[in-house]
Amino acid sequence: MDDGKPTEPRAKWWSRPTPGPATTDEAPEPAPARPAGPAGAPAVPDAPHDAPAPQPLHEPDPYGTPPYGGPGPWAPAPPVQRPTPAHGTPVPPPYAGTNGAGISVAPPAAPQDPHPPAPQWQSYDPWGAPRQPLVTQPGPPLPDGRRKNRRGAMLIGALLLALVAGGIGGGIGAYIERNGGLTSVELPQDERDGGGRAPDSVAGIAASALPSVVTLHVSGATESGTGTGFVLDDRGHILTNNHVVAPAGSSGEITVTFSGGETATAEVVGKDSGYDLAVVKVSGVSGLKPLPLGNSDNVQVGDPVVAIGAPFDLSNTVTSGIISAKDRPITAGGEKGDGSDVSYVNALQTDAPINPGNSGGPLVDTDAHVIGINSAIRAADSGSAGEGGQAGSIGLGFAIPINQGKLVAEQLINTGKATHPVIGVTLDMKYTGDGAKVGGSTRGSSPVTAGGPADKAGIEADDVITEVDGKRVHSGEELIVKIRSHRPGDDLKLTVTRGGKDLSITLTLGSATGT
Repeated sequence: MDDGKPTEPRAKWWSRPTPGPATTDEAPEPAPARPAGPAGAPAVPDAPHDAPAPQPLHEPDPYGTPPYGGPGPWAPAPPVQRPTPAHGTPVPPPYAGTNGAGISVAPPAAPQDPHPPAPQWQSYDPWGAPRQPLVTQPGPPLPDGRRKNRRGAMLIGALLLALVAGGIGGGIGAYIERNGGLTSVELPQDERDGGGRAPDSVAGIAASALPSVVTLHVSGATESGTGTGFVLDDRGHILTNNHVVAPAGSSGEITVTFSGGETATAEVVGKDSGYDLAVVKVSGVSGLKPLPLGNSDNVQVGDPVVAIGAPFDLSNTVTSGIISAKDRPITAGGEKGDGSDVSYVNALQTDAPINPGNSGGPLVDTDAHVIGINSAIRAADSGSAGEGGQAGSIGLGFAIPINQGKLVAEQLINTGKATHPVIGVTLDMKYTGDGAKVGGSTRGSSPVTAGGPADKAGIEADDVITEVDGKRVHSGEELIVKIRSHRPGDDLKLTVTRGGKDLSITLTLGSATGT
C-alpha cells in the first residue's frame, strides 16, 4: 500500500551508507514525493507545471543523518541531540561556534585546502565527538603552586618497600643461617636397642678380656716406661715382658692400673731376660679376674686374633688381625752390648696392630683365651730409636707362644727364676753359611762342654747342625730359638754335617738357670 512516503529502500539506523558506483556526472536529486492526505481524503493533485517547486521547511542535511534520512516537506527535521559533558565542562574546540547540534553558525573563512579530507560520512559516529588527539588536561595547582609528582611519589614508595623487604629478607636469612631453618631440625636415628654381641666377635672378645688386662707405669732412677700385662690368678700375679719392668731396676716403682681405673702398686716376683718375661704381683686387691690361657700349639695360620694393650699409653686399646705365621725365630734386645739382655723367641707372627706400650699384653683367640704375649714388632727404618723416635706398627708383630710363657711364669712364681734348655756347645755366631756351626777348638779349650748333652751325643767341634726334628736351621740364632721352645729333658733329633757327610744324632736337653 502506498502511504505517500518515499518508496526507495530506507537504511536502518545502525547501518552505515556504502558509497555507490562512481559516475562522471552527479545524479539528479529525485523529486520529493508528495504527502498523502488524511485517511480517507483524496490525494493532493499535482501542481501545474509552471507552478514554483515547494521549498523544504529547513536546510537539507548534507550527511543524510540516520535515522531521519533526507529532509522532506512534511515535517521539520529535529536537531541532532548530542550528549554534552556534565558539570558544565567546556565543549571541546571542534563544537565551538555551533548551535549545539554540530551545525556551524557562521564559520570563518579559511584557506581552501588543495587536498580536502575524505568525506566524514564514511567513518561517521553520530554520538562521538570528532576524533582528536588525547590531551591530558592539567589538574588544579597545589597550594604551594607545584603540581603533584605522582611518578616521584611512586618511586619513593617503591624504594621504601624495597628497603623494608630487604631488611625483612636479611633478617630471615640470618636466622636461617644461624638456626638451620625456620623450624628446629630433628634428625632420624635408629631407636633399636644395640643388644649384646656374639661372644666370638671382636666386641664380644674385648668385653670378656678387658677386665683382666692392666696397664703398667714403671719409673726408675734413670728411665721410665709404659707397658701392659694380664692377670694370671686371683692371688694378684700379673704376667708381662721383662723389658717392661727392667727400667725399675732394684729401687724403682711399678704402678698397675686396671681397666676400671683402679690403681695399685706392684713388686717384681721374678724375671728372665732370655725369654723376655716377668711376673709382678699386686697386694690388697680383690675381685681380680684371671684371663684363661689357651694352647699355642693348636694355633693355625689364618686364625683370627685380638691384641689388647696400651699403645703410646692409650689404655684398653683393642686391635684385631690374624695369625700370619708360626715358629718365627726372632731375637730382641741387645742394648747392653754383652748379649746378656738378648731374648730368643720362637714367635707367633700377627698383623694385628702392635705399637710401643702393647708389650706384655695378651694376644687372644676367638674364645678370649691367651695364645701369646705381645713382645716385639718389626719397625720401619725411619722409626729407629737412635733417631729419638718410637717406631709404629707396619703389620709385623710378634708374640711369645703362651705354652712357653706358661712354663716360664710357673717357674718365676715358684722359684723366682727360670731354667733354660741347653745342649752344651758354644756356637760360632759369625758363621755365614747355612746352618749353626759349632765353634772351633783352641788350645786348652773346647767348644763342647765336657759331660754335657752334646758331648754325650757325640757332637764335635766344627760340626754344622742343619736340622732340628726335621726342620731346617739356617743360623745360630735359629738353633737357640728352636732349643728354647722345648723343656729341659726333651729329646731332640739333630742332623749334623761333618766332613761333607750328614749324620743323624739324638740329644737329650740339659738345663741352665737364666737371669
